[in-house]
Amino acid sequence: MKKATLKLAALAFAVVGISSIANAQTGSSINVVTTAVPFLRISPDARAGGMGDVGIATPADANAVYWNRAKLPFTTEPGGVTLSYTPWLQDLGLNDVYLASAAGYYKLDETQVISASLRYFNLGSIQFTDGSGNPLQQYNPREFSFDGGYSRKLSPKSSLGIALRYINSNLASGTVGGQTYQAGTAVSGDLQYFHNAAKENGEGLAWGVSVTNLGSKISYTTDATQKDYIPANLGIGAAYTKVYDPNNKVTFAMDLNKLLVPTPPGDTASTAELTAYRDQGVVGSWFSSFTDAPGGFKEEMQEIQISGGVEYWYQNQFSVRAGYFYENPNKGDRQYFTAGAGLKYNTFGMVFSYLLPAGNGVTRNPLSNTIRFSVMFDINNSDDSKPAATPE
Repeated sequence: MKKATLKLAALAFAVVGISSIANAQTGSSINVVTTAVPFLRISPDARAGGMGDVGIATPADANAVYWNRAKLPFTTEPGGVTLSYTPWLQDLGLNDVYLASAAGYYKLDETQVISASLRYFNLGSIQFTDGSGNPLQQYNPREFSFDGGYSRKLSPKSSLGIALRYINSNLASGTVGGQTYQAGTAVSGDLQYFHNAAKENGEGLAWGVSVTNLGSKISYTTDATQKDYIPANLGIGAAYTKVYDPNNKVTFAMDLNKLLVPTPPGDTASTAELTAYRDQGVVGSWFSSFTDAPGGFKEEMQEIQISGGVEYWYQNQFSVRAGYFYENPNKGDRQYFTAGAGLKYNTFGMVFSYLLPAGNGVTRNPLSNTIRFSVMFDINNSDDSKPAATPE
């Protein structure tokens, strides 16, 4: 089996923008920026999932570990844990693909926070075949990442967060056609900033910048020349919270994201152009990703993903959410509405979100009907007289 065919067969179930496969049949201008381990860009928590995958500048809770660790010094509790589960691509009839994640943080003091998270992506059972379609073996591809981070306040209104991550992607194993396949591994880091200009009651504007997955390429074979980019990403987000009274508040948020990954040279690219695309250095590729699109500035702008969402809380106990995610048709064509709700009681919270069905026939979004579940536990202060913290 050819290397590209084998990797594509496994990755097809993981790629978040899998809908572009169907859309590519009707459009020749599609030029999707692809990476290995795309599960790192799947929204793991139900709170952000209900707001159109927004999370860079929303009010802080344990889920900040996934989006912007710099928010953690602004949490009101000494610590917290969140657990999430997402059945994935069920609209395609896949019942054994899911993403499970766990994250937590602990405040060392009022200015310093340590945190960690684990993501596990099970891609189900896949039947591998040779070039003629003859069955070879069944395999259960799976991927996971583990990271640890540190956050610190720089001032009463700003903070910085850093993290280091280990990535393991086990898509295939064994020797086929003289080529040995193995689990791919990589190491990456995050650098994040948060500015909180809100008043003491939580009303006001906050914004943040999150640069994630800056790290090495990943290889699935013993051939050192065959390496793929991981999803390095630049995200910028803002959120505004309006507090109407002690019982009612609303947060409006928006995120802009762009992969710091080279744009493929296109279907008509020469061998030299394809080689140059694959052989770029990691650090150089982060910067060249802003200027390398074949279609120039217009195509670069198409690579920006837009997320917007709104969140309403009543008495800091009941919440409802809605959001919208947009990706240009030439860059994956993920466009969907989301909704969600949550319940908070003392130190325990439960959240779910739902991705509304979109499209029909071959244009139907395979992420339709995706449901995320999250539960959260706050590590509360020993002083029972302390008012309940704002739930997230």
